[in-house]
Amino acid sequence: MVKVQVYVTLKAGVLDPQGSAITHSLHTMNYNEVKSVQTGKYIELEVEETENLEERVKEMCEKLLSNPVIEDYTYTIGEAVS
Repeated sequence: MVKVQVYVTLKAGVLDPQGSAITHSLHTMNYNEVKSVQTGKYIELEVEETENLEERVKEMCEKLLSNPVIEDYTYTIGEAVS
């Protein structure tokens, strides 16, 4: 088994109302050094090692874990876990 970490974020130019709300709240709490916040998703998978693991992870990201119209994703495949 290996651990796969997937990070999903909105594409540039897509409005992020949750990020805007967090930015506003931080400013209200006097954290004025924060200029902007971008929200996203973190997904961690434990998967069996396969010959075409990268291809399979990419398919998962494109078909289910992200919305390719408005989101980008990156992933890392970690060391084997026991």
